Amino acid sequence: MALEIKIPSPGESISEVELTSWFVEDGALIQKNQEIGEIESEKATLPLIAGESGKLKILIQEGETVNVGVVVASIDTSFEVPDDPAETPEETPADVAVKKVSDPETPASNPSPAMQTVKVTPVAKQMMEKEGLSVDDIIKELRKISAGEVKQVLENRFLPGVPERNTTASRAEERKKVSQLRKKISERLVAVKNETAMLTTFNEADMSSIMAIRKKYQEQFVKKHGMKLGFMSFFTKAVTEALRQFPTVNSFLDGVEVVSPTYCDIGIAVQTDKGLMVPVIRNAETMGLAELEKHIADLATRARKARLGIEEISGGTFTISNGGIYGSMLSTPILNPPQSGILGMHNIIERPVAIKGKVEIRPMMYLALSYDHRVIDGKDSVGFLKTVKELLEEPARIIFGEQSAEQYLLEL
Repeated sequence: MALEIKIPSPGESISEVELTSWFVEDGALIQKNQEIGEIESEKATLPLIAGESGKLKILIQEGETVNVGVVVASIDTSFEVPDDPAETPEETPADVAVKKVSDPETPASNPSPAMQTVKVTPVAKQMMEKEGLSVDDIIKELRKISAGEVKQVLENRFLPGVPERNTTASRAEERKKVSQLRKKISERLVAVKNETAMLTTFNEADMSSIMAIRKKYQEQFVKKHGMKLGFMSFFTKAVTEALRQFPTVNSFLDGVEVVSPTYCDIGIAVQTDKGLMVPVIRNAETMGLAELEKHIADLATRARKARLGIEEISGGTFTISNGGIYGSMLSTPILNPPQSGILGMHNIIERPVAIKGKVEIRPMMYLALSYDHRVIDGKDSVGFLKTVKELLEEPARIIFGEQSAEQYLLEL
């Protein structure tokens, strides 16, 4: 019996996708529920899942654009599949070489000189030992060699101490097809520039208090919640409180109406190999720091693995983008339509600042708020960013809102 594998619908209004890759070869034995390929639409990347075990026949090759519902492969379920169809009775020279590296006592039969050793950095070795992984495990997870790996090998050949060096200048170029997702991102970015009155206002925040809290309670936080306390949860919580005080920043235009949600669905921009993704935390205003950290970590991990559903990247009332993790000192983040505001975080740098008439060295971060001036007035945009700054510099106010902890205590 042949079971057809059709292109699933990634979401409403999407009629075609790109078949970006097959994870297995034509004719391979596959198991039920195994991820066998990947498709990419203008909104998301989704896996192709085997409905049954059997022998795979690929009908559409990688890189082709196909319509939703088209049959791209079939599974002959009459074939009996072992528990691990990836195992083969014969070992390739590469398998033998890798086996020798992971188990030095195992003799290798005539491996090629290039495969006799695999270099493992001390950091990588420590991570592998911690997670109980061998070189075999790592190699098996590598599905293909990209141009990046090839370039890295070429660069390593030119390190000091290597006697031979190729001094021939290269004029090579690499070309690749623009993905559906990249096309859509490009269209949206151009539309934002052309269709909104986007402005950016700036401020800076002293991160001393948050850094002190993280240092003081990090060990307890990890022990109780099983993850580290980062900066993003503080920013998300500060943003939700500032949006409560300045609801127009949480608004958007819908035709001739301005819609102002009472909830805060916060998008967290995540850079992936496929492009920038913005998964959304629904009702972030109801969550504490620990719950926010869990949601942020989960969404970011699945975004990088291209395992987010359309509903998880749709909507959102406000976005936070952290260019600081890449070393950005200052930027003007671009709006995520139809939202009217986006907050840009940047790297933390120790700088001299004036504190009560004295110069002190403090960990400072520049903040940027880009906003649609058609919806948000300058007063609200500046007030919102100033409030975020104050909440970050005095985190207790995230709980007490506009009041300080002392004012709350004194019922002022």
